[in-house]
Amino acid sequence: MATGNLKKMASIDAQLRLIAPAKVSEDDKLVEYDALLLDRFLDILQDLHGEEVREFVQECYEVAADYDGNRNTEKLEELGNMLTSLDPGDSIVVTKSFSNMLSLANLAEEVQIAYRRRIKKLKKGDFADEASATTESDIEETLKRLLQLNKTPEEVFDALKNQTVDLVLTAHPTQSVRRSLLQKFGRIRDCLTQLYAKDITPDDKQELDEALQREIQAAFRTDEIRRTPPTPQDEMRAGMSYFHETIWKGVPKFLRRVDTALKNIGINERVPYNAPLIQFSSWMGGDRDGNPRVTPEVTRDVCLLARMMAANLYFSQIEDLMFEMSMWRCNEELRVRAEAQRCAKRDAKHYIEFWKQIPSNEPYRAILGDVRDKLYNTRERARQLLSSGVSDVPEDAVFTSVDQFLEPLELCYRSLCDCGDRPIADGSLLDFLRQVSTFGLALVKLDIRQESDRHTDVLDAITQHLGIGSYKEWSEDKRQDWLLSELSGKRPLFGPDLPKTEEIADVLDTFKVISELPYDSFGAYIISMATAPSDVLAVELLQRECGITHPLRVVPLFEKLADLENAPASVARLFSIEWYRNRINGKQEVMIGYSDSGKDAGRLSAAWQLYKTQEELVKVAKEFGVKLTMFHGRGGTVGRGGGPTHLAILSQPPDTIHGQLRVTVQGEVIEQSFGEEHLCFRTLQRFTAATLEHGMHPPVSPKPEWRVLMDEMAVIATEEYRSVVFKEPRFVEYFRLATPELEYGRMNIGSRPSKRKPSGGIESLRAIPWIFAWTQTRFHLPVWLGFGSAFKRVIQKDAKNLNMLKEMYNQWPFFRVTIDLVEMVFAKGDPGIAALYDRLLVSEELQPFGEQLRVNYQETRRLLLQVAGHKDILEGDPYLRQRLQLRDPYITTLNVCQAYTLKQIRDPSFHVKVRPHLSKDYMESSKPAAELVKLNPKSEYAPGLEDTVILTMKGIAAGMQNTG
Repeated sequence: MATGNLKKMASIDAQLRLIAPAKVSEDDKLVEYDALLLDRFLDILQDLHGEEVREFVQECYEVAADYDGNRNTEKLEELGNMLTSLDPGDSIVVTKSFSNMLSLANLAEEVQIAYRRRIKKLKKGDFADEASATTESDIEETLKRLLQLNKTPEEVFDALKNQTVDLVLTAHPTQSVRRSLLQKFGRIRDCLTQLYAKDITPDDKQELDEALQREIQAAFRTDEIRRTPPTPQDEMRAGMSYFHETIWKGVPKFLRRVDTALKNIGINERVPYNAPLIQFSSWMGGDRDGNPRVTPEVTRDVCLLARMMAANLYFSQIEDLMFEMSMWRCNEELRVRAEAQRCAKRDAKHYIEFWKQIPSNEPYRAILGDVRDKLYNTRERARQLLSSGVSDVPEDAVFTSVDQFLEPLELCYRSLCDCGDRPIADGSLLDFLRQVSTFGLALVKLDIRQESDRHTDVLDAITQHLGIGSYKEWSEDKRQDWLLSELSGKRPLFGPDLPKTEEIADVLDTFKVISELPYDSFGAYIISMATAPSDVLAVELLQRECGITHPLRVVPLFEKLADLENAPASVARLFSIEWYRNRINGKQEVMIGYSDSGKDAGRLSAAWQLYKTQEELVKVAKEFGVKLTMFHGRGGTVGRGGGPTHLAILSQPPDTIHGQLRVTVQGEVIEQSFGEEHLCFRTLQRFTAATLEHGMHPPVSPKPEWRVLMDEMAVIATEEYRSVVFKEPRFVEYFRLATPELEYGRMNIGSRPSKRKPSGGIESLRAIPWIFAWTQTRFHLPVWLGFGSAFKRVIQKDAKNLNMLKEMYNQWPFFRVTIDLVEMVFAKGDPGIAALYDRLLVSEELQPFGEQLRVNYQETRRLLLQVAGHKDILEGDPYLRQRLQLRDPYITTLNVCQAYTLKQIRDPSFHVKVRPHLSKDYMESSKPAAELVKLNPKSEYAPGLEDTVILTMKGIAAGMQNTG
């Protein structure tokens, strides 16, 4: 398509219509939404920075769209020359524009998905879509499907009320968008949805349009870059804001929908309010693995902050509940209690409502008035402890346990039912009871995570101090004998005279904080890099020594490939210790890590090893009569085990979930899961429905010959992956040159460092920056490397294997999901862009190495399509294909800008000819770049370069919809 025949000032709207794929279905409004947002944005850009900038942005877009249409690499050079000719001020404005336009394109997609979901609900028709049918679990449809599979309604109800999904929010540094912007994006989404509502008046339309422009401009005028790294407390506050915004009200709303779905299959009971269907935990402020900024004091702060927030959320609702509970009929038990409480009350002027003594004909209000007083005190006590460490609120004036909090509410519920008012009891009171059961007094339970070596160091210091040798040097058997003899004894192990390094004090102080805070604030104690039973026993001993009266359950985490292989044997050795079996009371949790295993062996081998390890662990647990809960540490990206929730759960091995699922929700996935009310609802529905379906209708077990083939392929894939990543001497240098890995740390996304050890190669690099860097250059190496050679070798060995692979793809959910996710990553990849980075940034002698990797990429892609039986990438998913095509020109522009800016940063001899300044600003200063340089005065690079690179990273991350 020649650009010339488009008028110079043709809006991107017209351009979009020319390059956009045709409507995919009747209810497809994506191009319309997209064009509206972009037109508004370009008008704002023109108002703020003048016509020339707008024209320049459109020219870039057109050249990029041209490249995306025919993959002509000369277009990339043309685009590069255009972008490098900008002065620093213009460069930031243009990069910021593309980053913003990508965010707007994402918002248009979200509104389109929500719109089609509403249409589907109305029509009850079926359709296929990346974000729905295959990856969607509607709770009602799931229940009906189970009945078709000959389950009785009672069996379904029984399974449902006994299952638990525990979602663990972690502050993994992959959320690259600031909260200030996320809120503005939410308002843009709302405006866009309302603009297309059926019953909108012209005045409404005008006001919404103004609001839309205001929010788009506010987002554009906000600095996208975090200028300082967040503290763990910041991360926790950001995570907790989702409870405030959506989760708090979302849980009772979702449980009502479950009640409705049950009614529709003939169950006339509601899910009991204390059924633990959904629970929430958090790692924010508890995960100290490789993050020195998470101190014992931080852990104390986040626990008290969460308790204060919980009390505040209950307190803000209790008066509404008092208003509703105006009934006078009650049972005898409640009447007696209400009278006693009413008489004891004085006027309370610090309340807005019900501050005078409550009359005797309102007994429920009297009971709830007492609950309100206790909530007020509970909040104040947490606030005072948080700010000064002491509180003058006596402990008997506050709620100290959930049972204490539930008791008066249950009394009200029973009394209403006794008086024939069950419909009233099943209103707001039931919602409130469900919130108390779900969130408790702590809002979320905090997990603590620490590396096993840190516990070993503490015990080593203790044994040396006691003069009995060095724990570090002991064999595993000797360690176990000593730990068990200490655990069986009563004497304290060490006193205040134990010599401590800073690290040792940190570990012991963490245990001390756990012992001082209410036990319902904590969940599990997770040991990363756990390999042996002594790692678990060590934590049990330290908990006892530090006076923890309700010890946390101890959870070993297996992540490296070798650790996953040895996990079943290690857990069997642990279960064969009698003391430990008595301690765990028939229940054990084991965590498996997806991201480090992927970084260690590549995606194919990691996925298969995780599958086999889970099967083996379940067998071991059955032998010892232990109920096992698997805790899945999944990232957001495919390289770190991400992908659609529903598919991920349904492709787990049979018998491994059993109605108990714990899973991490990390970084940017928190926003995608809980950023909006409808997203929150869908997330809770997906997890609940898929867990139920997996338990009641498990996926097929792989045939023996499939296993043999998978084992063979995994060995080949690991060998290929490691020969490139760990054994190829040129690889580390190539990786550092060809990607923005070195610049990643400047994004200030998270509180933890991007490396476990400051020096060192790929091994010490965190899994997140490792994936992040390859996602930025659209090469996605960690996801696909190994697949190609595995397919190639098994097909060469025996042509029949190709048919077997196709059979596996069509019949085995695990294999299908693995292949489909890699196919989706290929759809987002572009070796032409990766080649541009190589040409600009990689030294001459390393260029052939990059070329070789790109040949491997193309071959892997070809073989993958062959196995899946597809002619073209994503042929079965036209919606996703359309959405990726719309995003491509923006991402391409940002990629080119990033590659050329990195060149300017890294190569002082790279000279560019700068064109005259384009951008007209409202307050025109004599030095246009000076304004922007003020935002980043400490940059060690030439003005504007660092900000431009960071903006491109954020933009590409938004465009790929994954960071790490």
